[in-house]
Amino acid sequence: MRVESKHVQEAVSIEPLNKGIGILPEVATAEEVVRLGWNLLREDLSLPTAVLYQDKIEHNLRWMQQFIDAYGVKLAPHGKTTMAPSLFEKQLKGGAWGITLATAHQVQVAYAHGVRKVLMANQLVGKRNMEIIEKLLADSQFEFYCLVDSAANVDQLSEYFRGRESRLQVLVELGVAGGRCGVRDDAQLQQVLDALERAQGVVELCGIEMYEGVLKDEESIRSYLRRGSGVLKRILSEKRIGRHPALISGAGSAWYDVVAEEFAAAGFGDAVEIVLRPGCYLTHDVGNYATQQHRILDSNPIAREMRSGLVPALHVWTYVQSIPEPELAVVAMGRRDAAFDSGLPSPALHFRPGSKEPHAAPSHWETTKLMDQHGYLKIAPGDDVRVGDMVGFNISHPCLTFDKWRVLSILDGNYNVVDVVKTYF
Repeated sequence: MRVESKHVQEAVSIEPLNKGIGILPEVATAEEVVRLGWNLLREDLSLPTAVLYQDKIEHNLRWMQQFIDAYGVKLAPHGKTTMAPSLFEKQLKGGAWGITLATAHQVQVAYAHGVRKVLMANQLVGKRNMEIIEKLLADSQFEFYCLVDSAANVDQLSEYFRGRESRLQVLVELGVAGGRCGVRDDAQLQQVLDALERAQGVVELCGIEMYEGVLKDEESIRSYLRRGSGVLKRILSEKRIGRHPALISGAGSAWYDVVAEEFAAAGFGDAVEIVLRPGCYLTHDVGNYATQQHRILDSNPIAREMRSGLVPALHVWTYVQSIPEPELAVVAMGRRDAAFDSGLPSPALHFRPGSKEPHAAPSHWETTKLMDQHGYLKIAPGDDVRVGDMVGFNISHPCLTFDKWRVLSILDGNYNVVDVVKTYF
């Protein structure tokens, strides 16, 4: 099954496909694919291809939900990581409060696939984007929140939604100097609150949102989170919030433990609903998120009790296609196939077609460079590697690997294709 990067064949019926061709039309259903009985190690899939491991996905899903539940908070995983509605469904069925998204387009995709509670962790700006959300809000079962951080944005939203049947629910975003969006100080916050007062009945304040990932050390993150808790308590006391309970939301995929600790310790009680938004936990990685996971397992009491941690569940598999020098193997995987912004893919598994099972790739193998369709794999003279061998690579930063693939295979423990995940970037 060739799960093509960006360009999947569309005009091919699934019936005539030869397993050895392995090219999947985008219109094929998961059930049709599974009936084909494809297996990665039999070379039924056209490489390179991105795959997910079913048992690891399920493990990560349970682990994060258990961690969140232990703090008595809610989980709204960031869907922009995968943009895969079938994975959204797994997360919601696993106990998630809702799905976080970043753009009106992403919200539209999620809604079309059955998601009915969305936190858009971003500002809603522009007429067409407002129109998209307005149409979705016509469904009374759809619960939606977006962010505001300026009086200008509040006034624009108020102007658009005034006189329409929809009421827009918003969270004030608190930012930090040198960060990205978010009010920087009390003066800016007051301007936004005044604008929301003018927009009453049209734009409704529901709480506070924060993103700690722009900060680099734990002390500054904790200080920032405590600031947010204090702001929320203040505006609650001023009776500015139209939702009960009020919302407070934070947490990317690196510092979710610290966010859970700080918000749970803030003493909000029943007056506040706490929503965390990590997204990369479902597939995890071997880069920054793995480093942060080691920190969490070492320092967080809940994680220590749970013992096992998150595990990498995403590989990109490809072939060795040339060994032009004793210390260089060229693999058929490049920047079009795998993320490279947070570290190059690292070789994890080595398999020779016809052998029994993959083995761990030698520890001295290293990806040193990626081009569009080629990867440079540093090896040692005399290594047992041949043209046609398969190599499975671990990935850093899953977000920018998912967006290179329209379809990813889900494999069981024997490398059989048991499901497929379609993405909608």
